Amino acid sequence: MSPRFLIDAQLPPALAEAFRHAGFDAVHVADLGLLSATDRQIWSAAVEQSAALVTKDRDFLMIRAASDSGPTIIWIRSGNVGNRGLIDQVTGALPAILAAIERQEAVIEVAARR
Repeated sequence: MSPRFLIDAQLPPALAEAFRHAGFDAVHVADLGLLSATDRQIWSAAVEQSAALVTKDRDFLMIRAASDSGPTIIWIRSGNVGNRGLIDQVTGALPAILAAIERQEAVIEVAARR
């Protein structure tokens, strides 16, 4: 089964569209009415949807570290980059992301290329 992705608020909705264009089930928190939700509410939505949580928010790393279970966290570390650059960075990393999900890694870091 193909992984699902929940895109967090500080990432553009276009990232969810890019995941869908690549053939994956993806939704942005805004699509679920969770744009101003707490981290715990977003965490719960990812768990309920069996989705990997794509985020720039370090707080989710702390929540995941303190938990025996929960969603896979895809932590985006892009620095100051425009939406197009960010989307290209993440979609370019999709093979590595998918391999890490297959290995059931709890946290997957996607860092900016230098």
